[in-house]
Amino acid sequence: KGVFRGLPSPFLATRYHSLVIDESSLPDELAVSARSGDDNLVMGVRHKSLPMEGVQFHPESILSEHGHALLRNFLDQCTD
Repeated sequence: KGVFRGLPSPFLATRYHSLVIDESSLPDELAVSARSGDDNLVMGVRHKSLPMEGVQFHPESILSEHGHALLRNFLDQCTD
């Protein structure tokens, strides 16, 4: 669904920081859409009714599997 449409789950993604979303601070309008596999931290959120998404990792990194596909999904959503 969304930017993750058609991508395998799980896949390897790269993050260059220790910043994460405190799940208890999420408003009701946002749903968790991705988690890190090693420590179950929030790595993606999606608005429940609006076409808005965000990720905490770096899909543009060469070390992120399927990063280009994720970015393509994002661009496709922008043109819909």
